[in-house]
Amino acid sequence: MFEAPASPYLVPFDGTFKVSEASTVPVTNGQRHLGEFRKWARSNLKQSQRVLAAGDRHSVLLVFQAMDAAGKDSTIRAVMQGVDPSGCQVSEFKRPSDLEIDHDFLWRTSCRLPERGRIGIFNRSQYEEVLVVRVHPKILASQRLPGELNLETIWDDRLRSIREQEEHLARNGTVIIKFWLNVSKEQQKKRFLARLDDPDRNWKFEPQDVIERRYWDAYMRAYEEALKVTSKPWAPWYAIPADDKGYMRARVAEIIIESLQGIGLRYPEPSADDRARFAESRAELDSQTD
Repeated sequence: MFEAPASPYLVPFDGTFKVSEASTVPVTNGQRHLGEFRKWARSNLKQSQRVLAAGDRHSVLLVFQAMDAAGKDSTIRAVMQGVDPSGCQVSEFKRPSDLEIDHDFLWRTSCRLPERGRIGIFNRSQYEEVLVVRVHPKILASQRLPGELNLETIWDDRLRSIREQEEHLARNGTVIIKFWLNVSKEQQKKRFLARLDDPDRNWKFEPQDVIERRYWDAYMRAYEEALKVTSKPWAPWYAIPADDKGYMRARVAEIIIESLQGIGLRYPEPSADDRARFAESRAELDSQTD
C-alpha cells in the first residue's frame, strides 16, 4: 500500500472531517499553478505513467466527486493532457441502467476498474449511492433490494462495503486517490449563469442542476459523512478548493504525481536469462547483412 501525500487538503483518517472547515478557496501559494508548474506536471505525469505501464504491477484509480459545475470534466482533461491515452481510461457514471440495477451497487464500477499498468479515472463513482441516493432516498424503491429497507442502517452498510472493497483493492496493488472538488454555492451560481449567458456553453447547462441546488445542505451532510468514514491511508480523500480552477488542477496534478513517486515506480530489471537472450539477439543482429 502507498502512503498518502501530505497536503492541507487531505481529509483526516480519524473521522473528524467537517465540510464547514473545508475551504473552497486556496490556502497555499496560489502562484504554484502557473505555466512552469503546468509544464513540469505534464512532463512528470507522462513519465510516471510510462513507468507504471512498463512495471505492470500497480494500477491507479482516480475518483472525482463534486457538486455540479465544480470542474470535474475540465480538471480530468487538463491534468491528463499529454498522458498516453492507451494507458488511461475514463469512466463516467450517471443514472444506472436496468442491467446495473440488477446487480449490487458496486458492480458497475467494479467492471471499470483499471488493470495493472493503467490509470483508471472515475468521473462520479460508487459514491453516488451514498450521496445523491442518500439525498433522494426514493431512488431506493427502483433498486429492487431484497428484504425490508432500513434507512437507519443502509448508508452505514454501503459505506462499509465501499471501504472494505477499497482496502481489498489496495492490498492487491491499486493506488486509490479520491478528490472532492469543493466548490462554493456562490461560485456554482456564477458558473451556471455563465453557461446561460454564453450560447456556446448553453449545452453544458442542465435545468435539473438548479433544482439540485435546493438540496445543497443535504448534499453537504452526505459528503461529510462519506468522506470522514472512507478517507483511509490506503484510499485517501482530498477536499480540493474548486473556486479557482487553475489552482485546483495544479493541486490535483501535484497529489497524483507525489502518489506515483511514493510507490517507487521503476522500469523492470532484466533477469540473467533475459540478458543472455539479449546477448544472443545482439550477436545475431550483428551477424546479419541486409
